[in-house]
This record gives sequence, C-alpha cells and structure tokens, in this order.
Amino acid sequence: MATTELGRALRQRRDQVAPETAGLPTGGHRRAAGLRREELAQLAGISVDYITRLEQGRAAHPSAQVVEALARALRLSADARSHLFALAGLAPPGPEVISAHVTPSVQRMLDRLANTPVAVFDAAWTQLLANPLYTALMGEWHGKDLNAVWRNFLGAGSRVRHTTESWAALRAAQVADLRRTAGRYPADQRLRRLVCELRTESSLFGELWESAEADQHESARKTVDHPQVGAVTLDCDVLTVTGNDLRIMVYTAEPGTQDAERLALLSVIGTQSLTG
Repeated sequence: MATTELGRALRQRRDQVAPETAGLPTGGHRRAAGLRREELAQLAGISVDYITRLEQGRAAHPSAQVVEALARALRLSADARSHLFALAGLAPPGPEVISAHVTPSVQRMLDRLANTPVAVFDAAWTQLLANPLYTALMGEWHGKDLNAVWRNFLGAGSRVRHTTESWAALRAAQVADLRRTAGRYPADQRLRRLVCELRTESSLFGELWESAEADQHESARKTVDHPQVGAVTLDCDVLTVTGNDLRIMVYTAEPGTQDAERLALLSVIGTQSLTG
C-alpha cells in the first residue's frame, strides 16, 4: 500500500512541476505541463526505468538517498519532503544527521544565477547540486568524488591550480571544517564512515585530523585550468545557509577582464555541450 501511495504521489507531483520551475528549458510540443519521467530522472540522477517502476508500484522500499534525490528534484518543501519519506516507509533524517535537503528557495537562486558558476554542498562537503556553468567549469563528478574532501585527499582532485602553500591551506581548512561538522553530528553514520576511510587511507588526513589547528575556508582567488577556454582566474566565495548548514560555492569574474570573457564563452560552449 505504501509503495502504491508513493507512486501516486510521485506521479501527481511530477505533473505539478513545470519544467521552468525545475530550471529546465521550455519549448517544443508537450502533452502535459509537468515534468517528463526522463526530466525527473535527469534531475534526480535516477534511471527512468526505476522511476517508472516506482510510479507503477512495481518497485518497493526505495532507499533514503533515492527519496532525498526525488524530493530535491521535485523541489519539495520540508513538510512535503517528510510526507514523501513517510510514503516510502522511511523516517526523514532527523537533526542529528547531516541534512541533504536543498530548499526550493536555494534552488531558485541557482536558477537565477545561470551565468555564474554555483554549487551547493552539505555540511560534510558532499556536492548536492550544481548549475550547468559550475559543471562546465569544474567538470562533472560521480560517486565518492562528489565529496570535496575525499576528492582532494584520495580522489581525482580538481581543475583548480594550486601552489604548494594554497594546496596545504585548502586541505587543512577542509579537515578542520569536517572535524567541526563531526562534532555537530556525532550520530551521522555516513560521516563517520567517510572520516574513518580518510584516516585509514590518507596519513596526511590523519595527521591533520589530530592537529589542533582550526583553519577555516576563506574567500580566495582561484585559477581554473579549463581544457576548452584555458586558464580562468575567479573569485571564490563560500556562503552558509542559516538553519540548513548548506554551503554555497560561488565563482565570479572581475568585469571587463579576459577572465570574464572566458567565463562568458564557457557559458555558451560548455553548457551547450552538457545539455545538447
């Protein structure tokens, strides 16, 4: 019964979300005003087949990660998100664990900053959302590389050019921030597993974790070595959403510079290649 009600709720909500509300381009013939299954699948990072089976009641017991992704893609309010978890037979994550909920207002902000690279991270620095220009600038990450701390210690790194000093400062700040997050969310099992793996696999992370240093992320100028447009130097600011513990990373270029021109070029060629 719960799965049938979940499927009905997903279909109803999908029909109610206009493509432009979800940050998708409009145009062309549409039989309905809402999202297509393919569009919901793209937004949630879930296969079309699985969404079809959920809606038809042929799939049971979706994971909390799947429900969270669907709630985010459908731009549900906190109450509607909790209801979706209940229909899936799950309890919504409580305040003792890191929230992956991105409010509709934050998502609208990303939509309105289409010409600015913007990404949203949770309190453990796992990327939750990124607008097309951020993905075009930094590349698209998957799996464990979605976590910026894991990526910088054990993964693929990034396109950001670092000096020895800036690289050391960034990683020290990330570890200190993750240590503070672990203090706020001691019951979060995913965070505990992440920290355990990092401490086991990276001796440097382990040393920094045990350190008493309290470095913090600060605004900085960063140079991104992009494979299509070349080096782009941008200002990077990290904003915190009060009450949600989300981090919003924003890259901007100084107007009238070659960097601004290259970013504008990337907004054309980079986003077209991603969505074409």
